[in-house]
Amino acid sequence: MEIKKISDYIWEIPATEKEGMLVPARIYANEKLMSEMDSGVFEQITNVACLPGIQKYAYCMPDGHLGYGFPIGGVAAFSLEDGIISPGGIGFDINCGMRLIRTDLTADEVEPRIKELVDLLFKTVPAGVGSKGLVKLTPEEFKEVMVHGVNWCIENGYGWDHDAERIEENGCIPGADPSKVSEKAISRGIKQLGTLGSGNHYLEIQIATPEKIFDKNVAEVFGIFKNQVLIMVHCGSRGFGHQVGTDYLRIFDTAMKKYGITVRDRELACAPFKSQEGQDYFSAMKCAANAAFANRQVIVHRLREGFGSIFGREPEEMGMDIIYDVAHNVAKLEMHDIDGVQQELIVHRKGSTRCFGPGRKEVPAIYRKVGQPVIVGGSMETGSYLLVGTEKAMKETFGSTMHGSGRTMSRTAAKKKVDGAELKKEMEKAGIIVKAVSMSGLAEEAGFAYKDISEVVDTMEMAGISKKVVELKPIGNIKG
Repeated sequence: MEIKKISDYIWEIPATEKEGMLVPARIYANEKLMSEMDSGVFEQITNVACLPGIQKYAYCMPDGHLGYGFPIGGVAAFSLEDGIISPGGIGFDINCGMRLIRTDLTADEVEPRIKELVDLLFKTVPAGVGSKGLVKLTPEEFKEVMVHGVNWCIENGYGWDHDAERIEENGCIPGADPSKVSEKAISRGIKQLGTLGSGNHYLEIQIATPEKIFDKNVAEVFGIFKNQVLIMVHCGSRGFGHQVGTDYLRIFDTAMKKYGITVRDRELACAPFKSQEGQDYFSAMKCAANAAFANRQVIVHRLREGFGSIFGREPEEMGMDIIYDVAHNVAKLEMHDIDGVQQELIVHRKGSTRCFGPGRKEVPAIYRKVGQPVIVGGSMETGSYLLVGTEKAMKETFGSTMHGSGRTMSRTAAKKKVDGAELKKEMEKAGIIVKAVSMSGLAEEAGFAYKDISEVVDTMEMAGISKKVVELKPIGNIKG
């Protein structure tokens, strides 16, 4: 397969390389990341380039690796008139995402009590496969969560009035319709509000490293200062979103025959966006996305309670505001420039993050002059980043960037290389207190199983797509 080097950070597979490609495929990576990229990524991203109605390019970010249908790290935008919507371009954990919470506490205040804090939060934020939350809902109440997202949480005492304005889509994507969600999906999700789940999901206590504040002006706008303690939450819609995706993949398998659509991979099953099936899935996807926003909101409520209990102060007194919340796995209607004309497109992001530049109305008013905060999680050993979106991203990637470091090794392979209990000891020696549901699960998430987060982040900064604001160092971690 021919791969052309467009720049030091952009590689292109021409549309002539595979029969059926409607647009070229573009991969963002430096030389090293490109040489290490899973060959399956090239196959998957060129398959995406064959989907009806795709615009400009099929994109893969530098954290890209093999996924279901789309590569993880995939971005594609489709015309509303002749384009499609595909669960494989969104992911099973719909609106898996990141939330970052600031505090006015410093490392000196928190580090002496970090073990006590991690122990308490491990008890109050349920984690692991099948974990159940502390919020008890009736089916009707859960449907209210699907429709109203974070607003339901605020109205029911799980948030502050201004929380919603610091969350992508204000914590609620309009148009969710619970009637498009199966009873099985409801039964899987109804008890999971306020839970982390498993896999690479985590809750992490972090420090804004003084020498790693890269843009002091933007950091100040985001409320970041030296040696500040922050908390990062990574989770999504859990079994609820997984069931929604599973349900509609079956429906789309039949719908494709009805609409005469063929795909190069059955994992890319799709339906015309404007079809009944496409609209039903879009409405159900919004239900799962809103439930994920609410899930992270309840976790924030528990965090605030936990910090209040440990430090004997009200959360408001500790400045425990949300900085931002971004979705990784979602499809959304957005306006973008296509050949000089603003068009509304259905943008799929799967293991990638929106990074809108300054001035976009979707960016909260408090951040609009500098651009959207972008939260990028690394492995539990390496730290994470807070970035900001750019105008160039709007022109080149539909306002999208990477979502994390990206795996380089399967979970099975990672477990063969390290013992979870030994890894826990090593992390504690390095100053990171960790609590995990299982030691085998901890081993799966070892730092060596991931790409170098700094290299991934630097790639997109050098490409001009997202800019570094601050690097965040972990001191406490709770793993699902």
